[in-house]
Amino acid sequence: MKRRALYSASRVAAPLPAAAPAAAPQRRRFAWRRLIVPSLAAGILLLIGAMWVMQPPSLSEKDVEAVVKHALDTAPPPPSATQAYEKILPSVVAVRAMADDGEEGTQGMDTGKADWQRGTGVVIVDSGLILTNLHVVQGARRIHVTFFDGLDSEATLVGERPEHDLAVLQAKSLPDDMMPAVMRSTAGLRPGDEVVAVGFPFGIGPSVSAGVISGLKRDYVSPEGKRLLTNLIQFDAAVNPGNSGGPLVTLDGEVIGIVTGLLNPTENRVFIGIGFAVPIENAASSIGLSPF
Repeated sequence: MKRRALYSASRVAAPLPAAAPAAAPQRRRFAWRRLIVPSLAAGILLLIGAMWVMQPPSLSEKDVEAVVKHALDTAPPPPSATQAYEKILPSVVAVRAMADDGEEGTQGMDTGKADWQRGTGVVIVDSGLILTNLHVVQGARRIHVTFFDGLDSEATLVGERPEHDLAVLQAKSLPDDMMPAVMRSTAGLRPGDEVVAVGFPFGIGPSVSAGVISGLKRDYVSPEGKRLLTNLIQFDAAVNPGNSGGPLVTLDGEVIGIVTGLLNPTENRVFIGIGFAVPIENAASSIGLSPF
């Protein structure tokens, strides 16, 4: 099938006189060129002129500096330890546990005053479920938690995971405006990532310290040699007795681990730069949560 020819939209010319059959086409071609060539040239000149007008003016050095300054002034600030602390604070609780025999506990990081063993916890479910370390509450006959607003409540041990040194508490009373923590997967964490630890070292707090992740998949043996924990997050944010059970969070305020111990070859039991936390995946599984 033949293709249809493409024609100009101009009107069809009348038949040519019989006396001059060959001359007319030449005059038409000549006239056509006189019409097209000037029009084409004018169109090209018009296009060049339009491109010249639309070309953006060149920026001076002062203009560039102003643009850069505006971008820096309007850019959102990077997350900070202060923001992380403020975000996690409503979810952090102080934990006090009284042992059955009235003696201070000896395991883990924590020591207490009188008959109380002290530690930290973090609310992860708005019904009042709290994660802490098992060595903080193990063998206790009374457990109390104090929320960020000062509310003190009794709590009961409702779950435990000895292989991860984790315990789950249920508070009997709750603040009206309590907020559970946001948990974040540890997948993608790298040594050097900034972290924040919040807790009650030596019963003082809530206190915040900042540092970085020093390593992943670490093993830790308790000072008494009674506990072997594996797959831990190593960090250098300062923690001391009383921080056990507290959250290790990113600068976005999201929990990636539960602080469980510190390494110190001396008998002073104070921080020298190596702390350990249980990954939040292991912690969340203690209460049957699979958030990731």
